[in-house]
Amino acid sequence: MLIRSATAGDLPVVSAIYAHYVATSVATFDETAPELPFWQARLRELGERGLPFLVAEVDGEVQGYALASQWRPKPAYRHTVEDSVYLAPGRTGQGLGRALLGELLPRCAKAGARQVVAVIADTGQDASAALHRAFGFVSVGRLTGVGFKLGRWVDTELMQLDLTR
Repeated sequence: MLIRSATAGDLPVVSAIYAHYVATSVATFDETAPELPFWQARLRELGERGLPFLVAEVDGEVQGYALASQWRPKPAYRHTVEDSVYLAPGRTGQGLGRALLGELLPRCAKAGARQVVAVIADTGQDASAALHRAFGFVSVGRLTGVGFKLGRWVDTELMQLDLTR
């Protein structure tokens, strides 16, 4: 497994991975998968801000990605980021998420982030929250019924990691 910075050539696979979750789960509240130009702009924007956008490569193929984006657009939030980790279908439970998040967090600190927020949709499984807890994230709140997707109301758990400790 190789964890590295994403390149423009990785974006079609990144887009396909995300599209899978848009279509099949409540892991994201997007209901329409963004097209390739969105991902190109995202890669460029995160690069300009010095924020990490990583991919996990297995046998030369991208099998997952992780990125950090500014938590909220207001300037006072500039030292707080939100992480996102997505794995290709069939690749969960193989250590890819752990490897991606393990590389993402120090890169967030290097980029000047002091806090990392994870917004985890209640998918009925604990894998994402457990992954974040393993890295020291703590639950800081629950938003009840804030999303409606795939015919059901969905809660989100907010988790936070203080990178200054």
